[in-house]
Amino acid sequence: MASRDAVVAWVRRPASAAIAGIVFAVILGAVIVLVRGAAPVDPADPGMWTDADSRSAISTALALMPFAGIAFLWFVGVVRAQVAPLTDRFFETVFLGSGLIFVVMLFASAASLSAVLWLQDAGVDVPPETRAFAWSLASGLLGSFGARMAAVFTISVSSVVLRAGRLPRWLPLCGYLVGLLLLLTPPLDTMTSLVFPLWVLALSVTVLVRQESGEVA
Repeated sequence: MASRDAVVAWVRRPASAAIAGIVFAVILGAVIVLVRGAAPVDPADPGMWTDADSRSAISTALALMPFAGIAFLWFVGVVRAQVAPLTDRFFETVFLGSGLIFVVMLFASAASLSAVLWLQDAGVDVPPETRAFAWSLASGLLGSFGARMAAVFTISVSSVVLRAGRLPRWLPLCGYLVGLLLLLTPPLDTMTSLVFPLWVLALSVTVLVRQESGEVA
């Protein structure tokens, strides 16, 4: 019983959220680079992403996406446990809801691409129009709507961090900038898409370092 309680107590600590955030940021960053690198050269022909040169990168990205989602859910869960005493239910609900919707968007985009690859592996002749639709759907889910949910998550978490006053002010201020960038810009290029995992990485590393030095309880 004592051992189980110790494990539960560690999982709920800020260091646990920091580790999950680092894992999420690294995996999502890799996914973004792989998917963007396999993007069709000709936007008018988005059905070309299943060719031999692009398929390997897409398959690797799809294999990584579930782990990114799991790490993010762990990150959200621990952060929620930590911030609940420090904020009101409004911010808690907004950041939890936006985080969950972001994961749904991530998994839905992966499912749309996976469905086409599964059909091809089964020997089904998938027409270019269907491949183009799957790519456009995945791009819309993750690049447009998913980015907006990431923006809401970043802004709400930044508000909680700023109110708590336990971390450097530059973190939430950068979070506001990242959130506005994700919220107000059109579908993002590769480098701009990386701002969300980079901000989560910066937040997580800061929390982990300050945890090790005893500055964060």
